Amino acid sequence: MQGRIIENKANLYMVKAENLKIYTATARGKFKCENLTPVVGDNVEIEVVSEEKLEAVIEKVNDRSIYIKRPKLANITQIIFVLSCRHPKPDLLLLDKQLAYAEFLGLKANIVLNKIDLSKENEFDKICKIYESLGYTVIKTNAKENVGTEGLLRLLQNNISAFAGNSGVGKSTLLNDLFNGKITLEGEISQKNKKGKNTTTNVSLYEINEKTYIADTPGFSTFDIYEIPYKELDKYFIEFRKFTQNCKYIGCSHIKEEECGINKAVLEEKISDSRYKNYVKIYEELKDKEIHKW
Repeated sequence: MQGRIIENKANLYMVKAENLKIYTATARGKFKCENLTPVVGDNVEIEVVSEEKLEAVIEKVNDRSIYIKRPKLANITQIIFVLSCRHPKPDLLLLDKQLAYAEFLGLKANIVLNKIDLSKENEFDKICKIYESLGYTVIKTNAKENVGTEGLLRLLQNNISAFAGNSGVGKSTLLNDLFNGKITLEGEISQKNKKGKNTTTNVSLYEINEKTYIADTPGFSTFDIYEIPYKELDKYFIEFRKFTQNCKYIGCSHIKEEECGINKAVLEEKISDSRYKNYVKIYEELKDKEIHKW
């Protein structure tokens, strides 16, 4: 029987099968020999061992269209990156890392700007202008007041979507609002240091309808993008693509070289200065990681 893994706890998997029943399954030992671990989002073949207890064994993991190592997810079709205006403040460096990684994976990326009620001096409008000009869909929400969630729900239809972002930005609140109930613990904000306290502990896949799923992932403050070779990072900053041909030197890093098409575009305000500065930080981080990986 075919099914999809919708939750993983330790060595147990919750699998929604084609008969619409949810089975608690274990994985065959052969997967360890094949160096393959089933993950949430995987389409699998199961053998039912107890219909009464709804127990099964995963016999096969079908080919994946997408695989993300951290958090472990398979076969999603888009990523929703959530930022908050305050508590915690927008982390655009993390966002740019996430967007570069989405481009690297070949995944559609969208941005949600949450807690718009806390926005001051049109801060969100500036962010919105930068990323919409690049072609990314940006939705403004106030999850606690049910503002903007209808547009988000339309964006989710017929997709398997993963939510990502720092702890405390409101991912769980958004999910709860979409489901009209408590499906995950809401992240609390420490009044002492204004940092999110991560309360979502498991990766889970929730069904909105037959063809629409969303994944809630544990909150995290870092995003592992080290699969991207630092010399190829410019490929995944989408606005760089039309200017790299103006670089004098092949393999230009766009950092210290003279007659660099990217630097010229930044000076001419054709590329956002904040995005370029984040590119430099990410480039140096990836370079240092690659140089010292041994």
